[in-house]
Amino acid sequence: MNQQELIAMLGRISKIMVENRNYLIELDSVVGDSDLGLTMTDGFQAAYDAVSDGSEPDLGKLLYKAGKTMGNKVPSTMGTLMAAGLMRAGKTLKGKTELSGTDVTALFEAYEAGVADLGKAKLGDKTFLDGFHPGVQVLKAGVEAGESLEEVFEKAALAAWEGFEHTTTMIAVHGRAATRGEASRSLKDPGAAVAALIMKAFADK
Repeated sequence: MNQQELIAMLGRISKIMVENRNYLIELDSVVGDSDLGLTMTDGFQAAYDAVSDGSEPDLGKLLYKAGKTMGNKVPSTMGTLMAAGLMRAGKTLKGKTELSGTDVTALFEAYEAGVADLGKAKLGDKTFLDGFHPGVQVLKAGVEAGESLEEVFEKAALAAWEGFEHTTTMIAVHGRAATRGEASRSLKDPGAAVAALIMKAFADK
């Protein structure tokens, strides 16, 4: 994956958030304060705009800049978490001007770690991670098996969406949803929806 392909990926994430803005607002209106669709749209647009001119050849620095810009633009809880993911990925890939399949796996693993460390969440807590982690695992396995990134992203997107759907079996541990206790179990987690959409953006052309 070269610089222009990575920038295009960020552009597709921004686009998919715009397309699903109302859906995210609807999900968040049940368990949050209804601003998720707006913060994800504004945040990922800012991240893309910050690097879209292609002036940064170092792909690690590019991702870090995108994340830092996003964090400044949407300093909400979820905005800060998504920014942390981009910035951690940037630190991990610093010095790279081209990404191999293994590097792409490292990007996603670092993104997950950045979100998990800042959010102090773990799998099963009904968060972004429950949508993202299944996709990352499928991505890693596919790359290690020598599959093309195109094939791998399609499978990862499906796994992430299934992970999002599976959040209806979990009790929320974080945020406003946690105050509902057992009643939170049947609700779909908005953060996991964002994770599934990010994965879908990488699969879409």
